[in-house]
Amino acid sequence: MKKIISVFLIFCFSSTLFISNAQENGMRNEDAWMIRKIFDKSLTEGQCYPWLHFLTKKIGNRISGSPQSYAAIEFSRQMMDTLGLDSVWLMPCIVPHWSRGNKSIAKIIDSRIGDIEMKCLALGGSVATPDEGILANVVEVKSLDEVEKLGKTNINGKIVFFNRPMDPTKINTFAAYGGAVDQRGSGASVAAKYGAVAVLVRSMTTRLDDIPHSGGVNYNDEAPKIAAIAISTNDAERLSALLKTEPTKVYVKTDCKWLKEKNSFNVIGEIKGKEFPNEVIVVGGHLDSWDVGEGAHDDGAGCMQSIDVLNIIKKLGYQPKRTIRCVLFMNEENGLRGGKAYGEYVKNGKEKHLAAIESDAGGFTPNGFECESISESFNQQLKQMQEWLPLLEPYGLSIKRGGSGADISPMRPSKVLLIGLRPDSQRYFDLHHTEIDTFEMVNKRELELGTASMTSLIYLLDKYGLK
Repeated sequence: MKKIISVFLIFCFSSTLFISNAQENGMRNEDAWMIRKIFDKSLTEGQCYPWLHFLTKKIGNRISGSPQSYAAIEFSRQMMDTLGLDSVWLMPCIVPHWSRGNKSIAKIIDSRIGDIEMKCLALGGSVATPDEGILANVVEVKSLDEVEKLGKTNINGKIVFFNRPMDPTKINTFAAYGGAVDQRGSGASVAAKYGAVAVLVRSMTTRLDDIPHSGGVNYNDEAPKIAAIAISTNDAERLSALLKTEPTKVYVKTDCKWLKEKNSFNVIGEIKGKEFPNEVIVVGGHLDSWDVGEGAHDDGAGCMQSIDVLNIIKKLGYQPKRTIRCVLFMNEENGLRGGKAYGEYVKNGKEKHLAAIESDAGGFTPNGFECESISESFNQQLKQMQEWLPLLEPYGLSIKRGGSGADISPMRPSKVLLIGLRPDSQRYFDLHHTEIDTFEMVNKRELELGTASMTSLIYLLDKYGLK
């Protein structure tokens, strides 16, 4: 009798396990089929590419506070209005407005090979030189620490030239950028503390070319504000070579100025969740750009992908359980005011934000996602998402711990799961903050794959929630 009962129990357990596995496999098959449909729809009916064409070619670059930034806001609002979303609205934020003014000048003067005009751009937020410009000897440094060591005796009255290249041995170019960008952000204030009259900064790229890169300078209140100018990597190499053979003077002139702050907006559209409408999943990018080029990869691509996520969900007839919200943030480049405004909204609101995905690393082939959170449940959440990898790996996608995005970072104190789309990074810093960040540099298929990747992850987050 005991043997019969044991056999019966084993049979019941095996049957239960079989049914459980069958149900799990059935769900996985359903998810795999849905993700396949998402990719098919994105690659055949996605609209991110033509939308990006209009944004870049008809509107152009979009520094916050500029007429072009307001045109981009209205264009994005109208595009979302055409999708039949449950709601579209503008979230106010006050933004700074910086003007580059006339063309910046950086010229090597009276060297043994004559006067040489360098390709340059004033760094975003830079102050102007005096009207007559500045002519001074140049001292080259590789780091902020080197300025401190040289001290006032060697720095006073000179133009400091920061010439530390991005590390070409780092496969992740964002890591290389992070290892070099302190000289752009902080170099002017550190040099001014010891009497420097201006700074030149090697452009943030691994490539040797004649294209200067803008990007922001951050002044502190402990030192005078001095003009900060980026020069191309070829000119940086040329100037460095000259300084090794003879004292060298450079003439610089900038015409930048800060204008009055402006009222601006984040652009928001959403599909309301049918079961948990107060649980929100955000997808977005930043609508502003620097005032050179067309802001195609940084970050028109991410914005148009994010709108297209909602478009694909609507086209598939999928009704999400949770609210899917697209947020196009204003003023990432020189203030993060839009991201901060939304962060306050999350902090003070009654909704529960599960996750936020940002696309702000270019419109290149997506490789996966990086995640971060200060939530006590983060390790469990990451493990849960990594269980979805069999569904995402066929599309070349990974999920791992890492960074996310600047605009969604103000949601960190609210313990939101923050996720960054991670495309192939090898070409991004060839274009970043330059006049060649144009629509022509974006590949249609790569852009659409980014839309499909984010839509797929949002589908899984929406269906299963987070533990």
